[in-house]
Amino acid sequence: MNTTLKTRPETAVKQRYSSAAKAPEAALCCPVEYDRRYLEIIPPEVIEKDYGCGDPSRHVKPGETVLDLGSGTGKICFIAAQVVGSTGRVIGVDMTDDMLEVARRNAPIVAERLGYANVEFRKGRIQDLGLDLEILDAELKKNPIANANTFLRAQELAAELRVKHPLVETETVDVVVSNCVLNLVEPQDKPRLFGEIFRVLRKGGRAVISDIVSDEDVPEGMQQDPTLWSGCISGALREDLFLKAFEDAGFYGVRLVKRDAQPWRTVQGIEFRSVTVEAFKGKQGKCFEFNQAVIYRGPFREVLDDDGHRLRRGDRVAVCDKTFQLYRKAPYAEHFEFIEPRVPVKPEEAKPYNCARGVLRHPSETKGLEYEATTAAAKCCDGGTIC
Repeated sequence: MNTTLKTRPETAVKQRYSSAAKAPEAALCCPVEYDRRYLEIIPPEVIEKDYGCGDPSRHVKPGETVLDLGSGTGKICFIAAQVVGSTGRVIGVDMTDDMLEVARRNAPIVAERLGYANVEFRKGRIQDLGLDLEILDAELKKNPIANANTFLRAQELAAELRVKHPLVETETVDVVVSNCVLNLVEPQDKPRLFGEIFRVLRKGGRAVISDIVSDEDVPEGMQQDPTLWSGCISGALREDLFLKAFEDAGFYGVRLVKRDAQPWRTVQGIEFRSVTVEAFKGKQGKCFEFNQAVIYRGPFREVLDDDGHRLRRGDRVAVCDKTFQLYRKAPYAEHFEFIEPRVPVKPEEAKPYNCARGVLRHPSETKGLEYEATTAAAKCCDGGTIC
């Protein structure tokens, strides 16, 4: 094993994946079972030269705009294209020219077999989704970097392109997927990477990421090995820190939807395995009082959500409208009962609400203080004659 980093991780990744675009390399991927009906129209070259550790396309829905980070030869994109249908859209982003060449060459073939074209491939780095590398390449060909001044001008140009011609615009994507690529990004760039995923998603959007994680911290010696870097080992985040990275970027509802029981590889006693994580965007915004409450069904005695709400099983907990609406969506809805006020609060009359209080909601607040109704017994819901 190398003890010094002779090649930058990103350079090693480019070199190895450029080679893998020309000839299949089994060591770059885990065994993954894809839905075979979606593979039938995809050319064998794409399947043979595409690498991954999971199938995030299983979580894509019809009509969505999908962004695939590190799209490689395009397999996940071409699968997603079939799922989202003609009303949906798929964007693949990759920084390797050889991978993009294979993907773009096969895109018209898939479109013809599918009956519509809804996939495009763009050149960029997944930790910098604002910078279109093909536009930058074209500008640098016209004005090559020859000295410090032209180098600084190139940096200014890149900054301008992020603003005026972003590779992926802010809040334009319904779901971001990725298949075993986030671990290839260098540690200092990972916070920016998760921030970029958050930026491009619409409010209410989600990320579904398959990647390799470790069960222990990866030691410095392994991090300095470019072969292990490009092989999806050295850059792997520890499993709990991988989940925390989504939380730190502003996501909520972060959960493991798949975790391989058996490690893909074990190096120096450290287990590296595939996981798929789902995370949602949309908890941002102010809190207002609408006299709503939720009841946590269980099975745990008590849970703590991402915003610090402590929910004890069976308690009628007061929440703001923002939290109330979030809980009514995935991945929370099945765990709660929802209590609306008998007399709805008009939005223009709603007052700011302090969610940090963590108080219970007395039934009289939702029914109304003057509510004194007496009703006949309701019919049995199960069709019986005795309740």
